[in-house]
Amino acid sequence: MKVAVLGGGAWGTVLADLLARKGDAVVLWAREPEVVAAINRDHVNPVFLPDAALAPALVAESDVRRAVKGAELVVSAAPSFAVRAVMSQAAAAFNGRPLVVSVSKGLEDDLKTMSTVLGEVLDPGIPVCVLSGPSFAREVHQRQPTAVVAAARDEDVARRAQRAFASGHFRVYSHTDVVGVELGGALKNVIAVAAGILEGLGLGHNPRAALITRGLAEITRLGVRLGADPLTFSGLAGMGDLILTATGGLSRNRSLGVELGQGKSPEQALAGKKSVAEGVTTARTAVALGERHGVELPIARQVADILFKGKSPAQAVTELMERDLKTEQWR
Repeated sequence: MKVAVLGGGAWGTVLADLLARKGDAVVLWAREPEVVAAINRDHVNPVFLPDAALAPALVAESDVRRAVKGAELVVSAAPSFAVRAVMSQAAAAFNGRPLVVSVSKGLEDDLKTMSTVLGEVLDPGIPVCVLSGPSFAREVHQRQPTAVVAAARDEDVARRAQRAFASGHFRVYSHTDVVGVELGGALKNVIAVAAGILEGLGLGHNPRAALITRGLAEITRLGVRLGADPLTFSGLAGMGDLILTATGGLSRNRSLGVELGQGKSPEQALAGKKSVAEGVTTARTAVALGERHGVELPIARQVADILFKGKSPAQAVTELMERDLKTEQWR
């Protein structure tokens, strides 16, 4: 099968490598000329995945239209803010109706999920699936056992993606709750920033456990209001991804939060970082989405206030703890 992976970050690179090692003919599109050159010359991505040898058969390309020519599977792996622009260019060069799999975990500024964006830029009838779950790119490259979920409204489409990505170390479950899987993957990044902030403040296990649990409740409340199955958030794309991103040492969002908790400004914490911490833009977008649908997101709101309004992390923690007392049951 001919595959085009659009996005040369760590996650796009690792998925391209995985598919190439399965025997597919894979072209990886990257925006950075140095990434394209290094992959084709040295079989390594020195910017986003240094010291990780890539499949010799993997080819990199700097022209998105050439990359997707003849592709039967197109993986949308650009950062969420760039998905619309990248996939609009790509769609103009599609041959036929390839399966499009979104692996970007975020929300567009106008409060749209990635599958909604793809539905607006792709021709009707092109099958779309989302792939999400607890999966650090480097550990997938190391062939560590990993489990994720592929979700599409049409179960047959989800199973096509499941078969395409599944390998001996990369287990893929199928699902039909696209909204739940996408929201779980996007909103957990915000909670991970908050978890890092607690760590940066020097707080311990009690606060982190409370934060992760209440963060999952926030995600679930919003997801259910938008039509998701609440059980989705107990699975890989919900609880699984949240635990990994809020506690794992490889988490960009958690690491950003640690720096904020230690006293750095958002500008200082973000300076010089090539990889995108999706939780930054998603925090503000999530709050707006909650307001639109009448759903309270207290943790996301505090993270957004720290990132965009200059609130101190210590004050944010105090305000969360001093909120009006409530029942834990939310339905």
